[in-house]
Amino acid sequence: MRWLYTAAWRLALPLILARLWWRGRREPGYRDFVGERLGHYTVSRRQKLLWIHAVSVGEARAAAPLVRMLQQAFGDHRVLMTCTTAAGRETIKQVYGESVLESYLPYDFPAAVQRFLEYFRPRLGVLMETEIWPNLLAGCAASGVPLLLANARMSEKSARGYARWKALTGPAFRSLAAVCAQSAADAERLRALGAAHVAVTGNLKFDVQPDASQLAAGRAWRAALDRPVVLLASTREGEEKMLLEHLGGSFLTVVVPRHPQRFDEVAQLTQSRRSRTPLPAPADRVHLGDTMGEMAFYFGACDVAVIGGSFMPLGGQNLIEALAAGTPVVTGPSMFNFAEATRLAVQAGAAIQAADAARAMAQARALLTDPARRQAMSKAGRQLCEAHRGATERHLAACRDLLKERGRG
Repeated sequence: MRWLYTAAWRLALPLILARLWWRGRREPGYRDFVGERLGHYTVSRRQKLLWIHAVSVGEARAAAPLVRMLQQAFGDHRVLMTCTTAAGRETIKQVYGESVLESYLPYDFPAAVQRFLEYFRPRLGVLMETEIWPNLLAGCAASGVPLLLANARMSEKSARGYARWKALTGPAFRSLAAVCAQSAADAERLRALGAAHVAVTGNLKFDVQPDASQLAAGRAWRAALDRPVVLLASTREGEEKMLLEHLGGSFLTVVVPRHPQRFDEVAQLTQSRRSRTPLPAPADRVHLGDTMGEMAFYFGACDVAVIGGSFMPLGGQNLIEALAAGTPVVTGPSMFNFAEATRLAVQAGAAIQAADAARAMAQARALLTDPARRQAMSKAGRQLCEAHRGATERHLAACRDLLKERGRG
């Protein structure tokens, strides 16, 4: 089955490269380091290397506590971080600076994978969340590189998709040396797909601490503005219009799109933008948050956060960072990528899940007039995050075990 999968990749390669070039019109980073995607590298390397793959922005940020702990525990190793998207690479630069090596992960061709493994020779690989690439996993198994699927999640929808291709994906799941699942439900689905060494370790995102200086700057911005603020956080295409139809009231709405290439498009719906007008005018109703790496600022600057990606069938975006900042949260119906965190937040009284955009904005407006409830939700969110911290230590223990096993082998 894997040979058919590889043949499909080969046939699609010209289209894939053309798409890279096309996307590079709006995000120039897609036209950089194309050779890395085919397994050709100029990045410096070290003999002792730990490799972490974080496909894009969310995974790169979620990996931060684990990366820091690995660097402390294995000071004689260097960390290599790979990604797939240009925004993910930019996030790695912002979050980690020169403390890690960075590269694109190669496309899932056997030869490209083999060049990657021979060049870097990682002692351990950590794949964040749901990165199952059959040739990559087969290549790691053949080269003796143990792979940990970290912060692993598996929705019912994704599990059904993998199960349809079990002849291809089953060997990939079985080749994983260990899996650290976010929840018992995720663990059960992963085992059903073939993963053998699965432990429930919790969600690394609960261990990510919001930047204190950004939070303080956001709160100072809110105080200078002197009016209520609703944040539309990490919105996806089509959601801004859907939500902005239901404004009402005299509050300011701040929109922060999930993808930076959409900033100019969304700017057409706003009266000002942070990169040009740091403090919006009193008459402005909608302000665009068009800066990267400042989500803690925006969560500090708002009274209520409405989480994007949840009003289309996309599975939602990360709500945990808002909870950790003490921001009351409203989500839409589609949060399957954060199902367990959403369930816990709603149960704790830290978040409200609405059936659609109209009801979500109605809930946000109601919260603006209820400071006591906002305060209670803020406290509940912080307490929830505090209660669920500790996933990083459990992930580190799994990494130690795999490295010990490799050393004995």
